[in-house]
Amino acid sequence: MSALAPPATFDDWLAHARRAAQQPPAQPRLPLVVGGQGVGSVAHGFLDQIGPQRLWDKRFQLLKSEQSEGLAWHIDGLHGGITGALNALAHALREHGLCGPWRDEQLAVCNPAGEVVGTVERGAVRVLGIATRAVHLVGTAPDGRMWVQKRSLTKPNNPGLWDTLMGGMVAAADSLPQALARETWEEAGLRVDALHGLQHGGHVDFSRPSREGGGAGYMRERIDWFSAQVPEGLVPENQDGEVERFELQPLATVREQVAQGQFTLEAGLVIGGFLGL
Repeated sequence: MSALAPPATFDDWLAHARRAAQQPPAQPRLPLVVGGQGVGSVAHGFLDQIGPQRLWDKRFQLLKSEQSEGLAWHIDGLHGGITGALNALAHALREHGLCGPWRDEQLAVCNPAGEVVGTVERGAVRVLGIATRAVHLVGTAPDGRMWVQKRSLTKPNNPGLWDTLMGGMVAAADSLPQALARETWEEAGLRVDALHGLQHGGHVDFSRPSREGGGAGYMRERIDWFSAQVPEGLVPENQDGEVERFELQPLATVREQVAQGQFTLEAGLVIGGFLGL
């Protein structure tokens, strides 16, 4: 998500950012139920643009119907399971230009009890209000400075803003430690077993409107963040083309730039947690 307009101080920014991270949907939303499992939500009227209809491979029927709590969208005909149904819907959204950036990456889909019931294309999660998980790594040097990255100008979200040493999504195939290791290598070219004092620091929760789908998206995400020291002589080097450069910055500079809106909202909140604020 884009950075906020900069308040006067880091503490002011942090208070404002925490409020911004917890916002109701911009418009009413209807539950999305697949195979009897509540997996997300969609903006009122959003799926009317493609349904009710047979989805792209004709195995699934998209319907809006009444349930005990009110109207909801359902996908019927689950011969391909919840994963097949959700990805058929994702393809239909893509064909109608209603999807986020397509990544050919599957993310886990959970029911309200937190149980994984399927997977779906990453580009569809925001418009379908599906909860996601992400991981960040705060990396420091032995002298106390912080390693930060400048995001590539070609990234679809927050291009050119500053970020933590690493930040990425937890793919369906990954556990949290696996996602941490994979993303740390892909973004920073570092092996987690080469870092010192690696530890889980906490998490940040997001519930806020998203611009995806023409503003019909809703972001629900838990970010688990870790911290570690990058030993002297190790220098981050991007592997996947998504980082423009890395810099070592004094903590005072990081705080000032966060307050000025030069960091992503997610990174700023993670940094606030790292600083114990």
